[in-house]
Amino acid sequence: MVVNMKFFGTAVLLIVVFSCSEKNKRTKKQKLVSKEVRYQSLEFQAIIDSANVKGSILIYDLQKEAYHLNDFEWSNTGKLPASTFKIPNSIIALETGVVENDSTLFKWNGESRGLRVWEQDLIFSQAFHYSCVPCYQDVARRIGATRMNQYLSELSYGEMKVDSTNIDLFWLEGESKISQYQQIDFLKRFYQQKLPIRKRTDEIMRRMMVLEKNASYTLSGKTGWSIRNGNNNGWFVGFIETKNGVYFFTSNVEPQGEFNQESFVVARKEVVYKALKQLKIIEE
Repeated sequence: MVVNMKFFGTAVLLIVVFSCSEKNKRTKKQKLVSKEVRYQSLEFQAIIDSANVKGSILIYDLQKEAYHLNDFEWSNTGKLPASTFKIPNSIIALETGVVENDSTLFKWNGESRGLRVWEQDLIFSQAFHYSCVPCYQDVARRIGATRMNQYLSELSYGEMKVDSTNIDLFWLEGESKISQYQQIDFLKRFYQQKLPIRKRTDEIMRRMMVLEKNASYTLSGKTGWSIRNGNNNGWFVGFIETKNGVYFFTSNVEPQGEFNQESFVVARKEVVYKALKQLKIIEE
């Protein structure tokens, strides 16, 4: 229920108070009661438009408990997680012992894997950063549908549809879905160490997820890209730690007009960086 709306420059402030029962069974079927501040940003929409894509950027300010975004409906609509699922998949692999640590070796058997960077021996952290689909398909098969469903329920990760027939494809094809809000909820619980996982798993994942580290910030996350019914959908999810605080982000975009693979792959990340700069979370 929207209880107040005011215009501040080019942003719209909506204070949304809601109470909902989580569909995918949070621990002991607890009710999630939340008060959120959401800012609809015309600047974010301009960033999306200039990248020749459609979709939404969603950034959550942990300190102010505030969301910044351009499209409420898009951000709340579930999409296939694609390779962003490598985050929970890695957690489950480590928790079950299917993978020992971030140095576990995945040997290449010489078969074609589609991308040259995948056609080599890779350690687990490299498989994560190179987004090696065949590596993670093997991991999922070894986890198995029963354990995968058990852990996904405990992690409260989106709405995954998993059985023995799709165990190595459910995050890339089919009816599985997660929204941008759900992605941030999961990442926030991970960051705050509220997931039911071992400290060792947490430490390994934090190392693996770092994409960029400099004197001003540390950025951690994962990209994703799925093609469903001929439609391309791209993700970039994660969090950034700065001297001023921690911010969580997701972009979910689809091409606008004629598809250009190279520009689309860049756009899903670029729109997030531009939004972080627009909010002065990182410098120009």
